[in-house]
Amino acid sequence: MSLRYQINCRILLSAFCILILGGSLTIWQAKNAVNEEVESSINLAVQLVELNLSQNKTQALDWLPQLAILKATRHLNIQLKQPTGDITQLVQTPHKVSDLDLPPDWFISWVGRSYSKVEYPVINFDGSQLTLMIQANPLDEITEAWQESLIFFSSLLLFTLLTFVAVNLAFQQSFIAINKIVDGLKFLEAGRYDYKLPKFKVHEYNHIATAINQMADNLQLAQQENSELTRHSLQVQEEQRQHLSKELHDELGQSLTAIKVMAVTAGHPKSNTLEITESIVDICDHLMKVVRGMMYQLHPLVLTELGLKATLDDMLMHWELRNPDLTINMQCDESIKNLPAATSIQVFRVIQECLTNVVRHAYADRVDVILKMQSQQLLLSIKDNGKGCDFQQVKPGFGLRGMKERVSSLGGTVNLESKEEQGVLVTILIPKA
Repeated sequence: MSLRYQINCRILLSAFCILILGGSLTIWQAKNAVNEEVESSINLAVQLVELNLSQNKTQALDWLPQLAILKATRHLNIQLKQPTGDITQLVQTPHKVSDLDLPPDWFISWVGRSYSKVEYPVINFDGSQLTLMIQANPLDEITEAWQESLIFFSSLLLFTLLTFVAVNLAFQQSFIAINKIVDGLKFLEAGRYDYKLPKFKVHEYNHIATAINQMADNLQLAQQENSELTRHSLQVQEEQRQHLSKELHDELGQSLTAIKVMAVTAGHPKSNTLEITESIVDICDHLMKVVRGMMYQLHPLVLTELGLKATLDDMLMHWELRNPDLTINMQCDESIKNLPAATSIQVFRVIQECLTNVVRHAYADRVDVILKMQSQQLLLSIKDNGKGCDFQQVKPGFGLRGMKERVSSLGGTVNLESKEEQGVLVTILIPKA
């Protein structure tokens, strides 16, 4: 069911309810007005008749015709009944209601009611007794009420029509704006982040359009960053492969060739077997160091065998050996031993990336690392006392982007705080799996 259809139905339903309520009130008001008007006319005529009769009954016929010129008696039929039974009309409805103006029977029955006939004895000039009869005739008053009701209902219908048209015209502009917004969302769904919604005259729609355009800009920026990060990851992956290939060629290849030559030489009767054996042992020791280094670069085996805490202790020891001017303090809870393997490797790589950034950019001599469970979350805090930077003005590098991607893959959040010459504080919260 469309919004336009729902609005039109509600308008028509409201107009129908108003029409029913207004009609009921109009009929009730018309009935009261007719009754009050007729009652007042009857009371006035009766009072005038009683007053004049009390003053002079013998001259009643002199003033009775004067009742005809009174406007208050226009709803009355005033008649004189002769002793012979003949009836003389003294006051009657001043105009005859045409059939076109005549109210419908149901309106007359609802608004009007039966009125009792009032009779008074009157003495004629010749001494004969006549009967004055006063009977209510509210048809013209009911006709006026019916005409007023028609005007009211016509005004109500006109108002409903104007409201219907005005609302539809107003919503027509709204529907156009909504369709444009929906089209913009479809472009976003299709990956067209360069599409921008126009400005709207209505403030609310313009606010929505501004928010959608801002979202499109953020999505476009995120897409560009993800593309750059993907290209960088592929480049790093390729560099690592080239490095491993070079290591395999230079170290393993040459060492294996040397071992093969020595093995062939050892088969000669005059060869120095002891010296050749010692050389092969030295070459094998060198190869083991190279292989362990390559394996550590690919994936630290100690992480799988001994857990995250032992791996971090080993890594920090190597960092301090390679950077003697850097002091690294680590607080690590025993509870992190129970972390899933996927979380452990990501946390290890994040700490590794942070320490790399400290050595390359911070020029710090102290780093504090805190790793603990806090309120069903893993808290990782890394703070250095380096030169710091303003992250609002400095665009994050691939290292920080990759770190955020790692944390985001675990459902966590990264918060970076830094001031000039006050170091950098990295706070990471990862929900417990």
